Amino acid sequence: MSQWKSKFIYGMALTCLVSACATTPPPAVDPAAKLDAIVAEADAAQKAGQTDKAVKLLKDATSAFPADKGPWIRLAQIRFDAENYGDAISYALEGLNRDPKDKVANSIVAVGGLRLSTKALNDLRTQNDLNGNVRNEAQGLAKILRESLGETVLVPARPKAVVRPAVPKKGAVAAKPGATPEPSGDGANPFGSLQ
Repeated sequence: MSQWKSKFIYGMALTCLVSACATTPPPAVDPAAKLDAIVAEADAAQKAGQTDKAVKLLKDATSAFPADKGPWIRLAQIRFDAENYGDAISYALEGLNRDPKDKVANSIVAVGGLRLSTKALNDLRTQNDLNGNVRNEAQGLAKILRESLGETVLVPARPKAVVRPAVPKKGAVAAKPGATPEPSGDGANPFGSLQ
């Protein structure tokens, strides 16, 4: 009887071994397909108004796929659309670290930077603190922008506005003869003196 038990155990072991070899391994998950699924889910969440969920999904994707630019650029676009330009620029720069030629990321950095600069210049202008080195640097940047865009004026002139006479502050640089005074009021062109 012990011989029968040995044969039975040997036969069962052999059967298990053969059947284990016959099973096919589960199909490998394509990483690109998995990333596409996460981005699609984030896009659906964004369209449904669930921005926080979309951002969380994309941030998780940046951890799971650190070499891929896609989630970073999608995060940058979401933040840009929400007018959170600081975060948008930061995420776009991460995308550019992975692909320096990405046009969307470069556009977000450029336009987001201009919008932040416009706000800062408006704030400085309302405080009448745009002078000295800051003013010179702003004028230099405006010149570079005009040359890059092939334009003589960065921001087209608005319809005639009420013009207030320029009263120089003590220690301020006097206006050049024939220079156009800046329009007054809210919403005035922050680049008025830089044209």
